[in-house]
Amino acid sequence: MLEGNHFVAIMLDMMATLFVIAIGALLATALVMYLIDITQTKQAIRRNYPVIGRFRYFFEHIGTFFRQYFFAMDREELPFNRAERSWVYRAAKNIDSTMPFGSTRDLRHSGTVYFINCAFPTLGEDAMPPQPITFGAYCDKPYTTASLFNISGMSYGAISRPAVLALSNGARMAGCWMNTGEGGLSPYHLEGGADIVFQIGTAKYGVRDEHGRLSDDKLRAVARHETVRMFEIKMSQGAKPGKGGILPGVKVNQEIATIRGIPVHVDSISPNRHTEVKSVDDLLDMVARVRQVTGKPTGFKMVVGDSSFFDDLFKAIHRRGIESAPDFITVDGAEGGTGAAPMSLLDNMGMPLREALSIVVNKLLEYGLRARVRVIASGKLVNPAEVAWALCMGADAAVSARAYMFALGCIQALQCNKDTCPTGITTHNPRLQKGLDPKNKAVRVMNLTKNMVYEVGVIAHACGVTSPRGLRRHHARMVTDAGTSRGLHEIYPEPEQSYPSQARSQARAS
Repeated sequence: MLEGNHFVAIMLDMMATLFVIAIGALLATALVMYLIDITQTKQAIRRNYPVIGRFRYFFEHIGTFFRQYFFAMDREELPFNRAERSWVYRAAKNIDSTMPFGSTRDLRHSGTVYFINCAFPTLGEDAMPPQPITFGAYCDKPYTTASLFNISGMSYGAISRPAVLALSNGARMAGCWMNTGEGGLSPYHLEGGADIVFQIGTAKYGVRDEHGRLSDDKLRAVARHETVRMFEIKMSQGAKPGKGGILPGVKVNQEIATIRGIPVHVDSISPNRHTEVKSVDDLLDMVARVRQVTGKPTGFKMVVGDSSFFDDLFKAIHRRGIESAPDFITVDGAEGGTGAAPMSLLDNMGMPLREALSIVVNKLLEYGLRARVRVIASGKLVNPAEVAWALCMGADAAVSARAYMFALGCIQALQCNKDTCPTGITTHNPRLQKGLDPKNKAVRVMNLTKNMVYEVGVIAHACGVTSPRGLRRHHARMVTDAGTSRGLHEIYPEPEQSYPSQARSQARAS
């Protein structure tokens, strides 16, 4: 008994000693921080309130996460609210996405879009899957696909190796395409076996020569891969129109530098535009060059600004002939996402997709080119209602990056521009990447795609059409400032074709 008591006494003494040491270390640390703070001159808060002033930055950092989970209502957070994220998470996990009691969505706000149900909706046995469409009627190797919802551009570099593998495998299983982003074609894009859209950014990563110019030989090398189906010339991006891509040097490792053809650990900053494209004729020349060299459908991606650009472009197409038109136009809204962008552009530049999409589609109709040029909608399309709206407005297909990031496990930690993403999606830190299992996440990518197409179909059937691509503007309405709603076909009327038809144009040229 005495020996036991003696042992307890020793342990208590040790604990007391350790406690004193810990307190001493804490006080010593606080003293060092006090001396540093009171003598530094860069931050007034820390100088005036040494030590405790540091908590300001800590609370500022964790405030994002507290708002996300505790304080923000389900539908009030930006850039994506809890309700939007929740639907994607459930769809990706293929679990029940039904909701009880009633909607939390307020239908009274100006700008709210809702769909018009039909008195006699489409029965299940009459429903049809999305019909195939063809890109590049004038190409040697046109691309035919029924895919409705696809993976938008995310470069290897901006996202990690396991993320690219998961997306590529998931896209193959779902039957949708995957855009490489401007960072070039990596082995991980090809490994999954998905259909690939190769994006040519302003820096031409992956298809540039030693001087940074577009290389025909490298274009041919990329096009030799059977799974590379189309080429997209990136003119501008929704989150940063007028600014090239930005990949911080901390994320440029040796492999990424080799794929892009740039130095290691140096910021990868693309030019503001393609240096050789100074006019609509230059743009059509570049489209023609890429299409001729690769034999595959070629289009461009841009944020809509001055709509007169399309008047100039489409008039030039009529002068040259309808075969000179781009095979598709990807319309990116100002609400589009990015790994890194200046806030001045992120918050203030470019036209939102809701306005831009109707402008592009209407201009194509006006110039008699709608049947020739496919339209792809991009910009914060993460739930079925938004995709269905894009189809109503005239899009042939939709693409999204951030919806698929949520499918991979993104928690909107807003660490994309750093190498510290806690879910392993946008980091090249092996310890953080370990949490992202490509096989598991590929299944979630597939589930999201299939559930998205199914839910868009549910909306289409309620509107009385048999297939999602049958949706038109009269199937939806928008709440106006007066509090009442009007049909999208009234707010965004489709124009009559006012430009001479292509047949008359060609006959006149002959």
